[in-house]
Amino acid sequence: MADRKFTGTNTYIATDDLMMAVNASVTLERPILVKGEPGTGKTQLAVEVAESLGKPLYEWHIKSTTKAQQGLYEYDAVARLRDSQLGDDRVHDISNYIVPGKIWEAFESERQPVLLIDEIDKADIEFPNDLLRELDRMEFFVYETQRLVQAKHRPVIVITSNNEKELPDAFLRRCFFHYIKFPERETMTEIVNVHFPGLKKTLLAEALNAFYRVRDVRGLKKKPSTSELLDWIKLLLAEDIPPEALRGDDKRSAIPPLYGALLKNEQDVHLFEQLVFLDRRSNPQ
Repeated sequence: MADRKFTGTNTYIATDDLMMAVNASVTLERPILVKGEPGTGKTQLAVEVAESLGKPLYEWHIKSTTKAQQGLYEYDAVARLRDSQLGDDRVHDISNYIVPGKIWEAFESERQPVLLIDEIDKADIEFPNDLLRELDRMEFFVYETQRLVQAKHRPVIVITSNNEKELPDAFLRRCFFHYIKFPERETMTEIVNVHFPGLKKTLLAEALNAFYRVRDVRGLKKKPSTSELLDWIKLLLAEDIPPEALRGDDKRSAIPPLYGALLKNEQDVHLFEQLVFLDRRSNPQ
């Protein structure tokens, strides 16, 4: 159990609910399962928890082809075959071909680590269930070497999901769940101020007005996220765009300058342009 509480960091604004969820998962010694739309800081949370609590971080980023076994270890039979053909003496010790995974590395950490299992829903549906025993017992068996690997310290486990697949009930029961809501304007103001401390209040206000106006458009395939807002503000500053340029002609639906930082596919750009056109036809100046 950690002797410190997670309170966010200088570069990561965490809401009270999120801080409470992280600390609850640490107290319960259960993984925290974090969901939320892309761009809400789920992956970054593990990095910030490790920094805040002063713990080493192990990151396991899941792909569609990732198998649960890879988090434990892999046996490199191809390398052993190659070495045997070359007459290498290493082939006589099979442990030379056992490659530890991120869970094994975290288990062997001399200090309690933070283990990130990122985007668990990308993998096969059985992937979470295949890890239940190891994450429960904090140990696993290496059959090739007849060795039992046990965790020196129970890791603080952060698991993220984008809700691409439903996760098994048995897995969900073992986790502490938290959904990161998209930041409201007050929280978003704090986030922007962390990244752009000298930003003028008038530009910040108009940028947020335009940003949330875009997010409120119904039918967008991909709503702009926090990271895209930060990219957009960086561009606004680089191009010296004045606050009044963000207001548009009607303050309700004008397409903002440099919108390519916010809208990431042609369907959304077309939809937004159509709405601007229709609004201006129905509300002529």
